[in-house]
Amino acid sequence: MSDGKLYLNGAWVEGGGDGFASFDPATEARVWRGNEASGAQVAAAVEAARAAFPDWADRPRAERIAAMKRYQAVLKERAPAMAEAISRETGKALWETTAELGSMAGKVDISIRAYDERTGERTAETAFGSATLRHRPHGVAAVLGPFNFPGHLPNGHIVPALLAGDTVVFKPSEETPHTGQLMAECFEEAGLPAGVFNLVQGGRDLGAALLDQPIDALMFTGSGAAGAHFRRKFADNPHVILALELGGNNPLVVWDAADAEAVAGIVVQSAFVTTGQRCSCARRLIVPEGAQGDAIVAAVDALVDRLIFGAWDQTPEPYGGPLISQRAAEQALAALQQRIDRGARVIRGSGPVGNLPGAFVKPAIIDVTGVDVPDEEMFAPFLSVTRVGSFEDAIEEANATRYGLSAGLVSDDPKNWDVFIRRIRAGVVNFNRPTTGAAGDMPFGGLGDSGNHRPSAWYAADYCAYPVASFEAGAVKNIEGEIRGLR
Repeated sequence: MSDGKLYLNGAWVEGGGDGFASFDPATEARVWRGNEASGAQVAAAVEAARAAFPDWADRPRAERIAAMKRYQAVLKERAPAMAEAISRETGKALWETTAELGSMAGKVDISIRAYDERTGERTAETAFGSATLRHRPHGVAAVLGPFNFPGHLPNGHIVPALLAGDTVVFKPSEETPHTGQLMAECFEEAGLPAGVFNLVQGGRDLGAALLDQPIDALMFTGSGAAGAHFRRKFADNPHVILALELGGNNPLVVWDAADAEAVAGIVVQSAFVTTGQRCSCARRLIVPEGAQGDAIVAAVDALVDRLIFGAWDQTPEPYGGPLISQRAAEQALAALQQRIDRGARVIRGSGPVGNLPGAFVKPAIIDVTGVDVPDEEMFAPFLSVTRVGSFEDAIEEANATRYGLSAGLVSDDPKNWDVFIRRIRAGVVNFNRPTTGAAGDMPFGGLGDSGNHRPSAWYAADYCAYPVASFEAGAVKNIEGEIRGLR
């Protein structure tokens, strides 16, 4: 068990607020304990970031790159221990957290390249001198992290922000404070100047207190409901940049695909990876009416039978683990039961996984064809099937959501893809690949309630700095000749 602290202005301090803890949902063992930041400490964190900003922003970009390279080296050195720590705190399988650490280290190089392409500097010669485009950092960025990828996702905001010259106050999810503390240790070891990166710990109220401070940007990954709240909160403060990476009620359409078993692999990896706790997971499977749709659903059901769910360190290694907490499992099961009560037909029911703790739930498949169900994300390994009569109907059903994060088409006919990619409304749209497939060197974000048109990953550079366009002449010259209408 780790004792938790805050990291404020280059120093580790005890939190002045209430105590709280995180637990391994696979074993219910306590992982971390500490105290929330007090209101005064939250203010101090923002003040420290504000004071550090001018010097950090003014440093040559090469110095900021060097600092991030040092951070990258620390991540690589600590990767095995940090992967195990994240598994212990989230319950995710070790193969998955090992990949998460690889993505965190890789984010540094990707962010350097993205900055050059998206927000670099260029100059063009003109008759009077030059026209130059530069980018400048916003100031103090508040980063609120999620629990499902507690290292990779906040890292995807923090690294490009620091490279751009912003300073950061990071609040991890209250479910994963240990991961946040480990990240802060890595930044400390990388030798960042005091105040450039700060860590505060706590729950929702602590996050609200942070957002009441004079920040310049909010970078958030989490639920659509939280994102809607933030849009309302900052509606009258347009100077605060919002970068919202939110959830989705994501569709996966299968049409004109002959090999049901091959389809099943794509569906399973779309719907059930990370125990359904990815914002890009497919929540809705849309298939043809009749025998073809029946075969697809049966193949998916059969493959789910083979998935191993268990503790992160068990042998053989599990495909998936628990949800983040027993409370999350209870909420997910209640949402599933609501759909069943409305008339959804159970193809595969959920429930406890053997004698494992209450955070574990079995994957579920329900048929909601013709049933009025909520347009809401179930953040769990639950898949809803809808059967339709035509490909046109399938696209219409796929778009019947206020979200728009990810979507996918599985088909043997490329002509279907030509139509689908033009008609579907989502930010990540895959063909014959899982909906959860995404790359750090491409943008990641969605439409509607899935975001605010500021995608992350490759495009994170866009929201970490603002453009400054300049006309420049090397000396003061008389420009009366450019003035029309003089006497």
